[in-house]
Amino acid sequence: MNSLTVNGISLGYDDRGGQGGGSPVVLVHGHPFNRSMWDPQADELVRAGYRVIAADLRGYGSSEVVPGTAPLSDFARDTAALLDRLGVEKAVVGGLSMGGQIAMEFHRLFPRRVAALVLADTSPVAETDEGKAVRNAMADRLLAEGPAGYADEVIGKMVAPYNVTALPEVARHVLAMMRATPLQGAAAALRGRAERPDYREMLARVAVPTLIVVGADDTYTPVAEAESMAKLIPQATLAVIEGAAHMPNLERPEDFNAVLLRFLAAHRVMAGR
Repeated sequence: MNSLTVNGISLGYDDRGGQGGGSPVVLVHGHPFNRSMWDPQADELVRAGYRVIAADLRGYGSSEVVPGTAPLSDFARDTAALLDRLGVEKAVVGGLSMGGQIAMEFHRLFPRRVAALVLADTSPVAETDEGKAVRNAMADRLLAEGPAGYADEVIGKMVAPYNVTALPEVARHVLAMMRATPLQGAAAALRGRAERPDYREMLARVAVPTLIVVGADDTYTPVAEAESMAKLIPQATLAVIEGAAHMPNLERPEDFNAVLLRFLAAHRVMAGR
């Protein structure tokens, strides 16, 4: 396992594949997961010649836990600092759910470092007052009760109910990630995410190619929300993955990978070799 200290904390990460020219692909995981959620994409991208960087966010996986509140800007700055340490000036930056919001925050802070964006099953809209209360209450609940009850409640939304049955290994992987997430880290992220800004105005100014992916049966960020987001971005490509909910990269990895590779090829994001 690789780890580096950035911004005063230790981050676990994978850095795989081509070390030559071309833009590396940075993949940012969602909540309450870790970098292993991107294994099917990293494997395929590396086979295609790309350099892939995937880190555990602060408070998740093998990275250091920082209690309190972790705003999206902390995650974005950690990502930038990690890229600095790895000698990467510019990259394709992609994320799913909270990871997609971190990718948007990264673009807000460091637009010149983004070669292209990949936004999967995510939303650019600021949290509502009701949503803030729900996220803060969930943070309190996780700290008081642990993650098992929450994981059991939401597995049928993270992964489509029919896939929980048909793809038991995927369901087990998703449940294992949720149950293993450090409680203080997850709570800090929930509190920070509750205060996220609205990214819609920024998205209208995005000048790089952007891929928006969404599972056809996602109830957290429905297809209609992805369509609205695609209309905001001048160079947006929208892909709807059938037979998937909130985690199409794990539920339908072959379809997700094909969409991603076509996007990279279409916009001449060359593989590093």
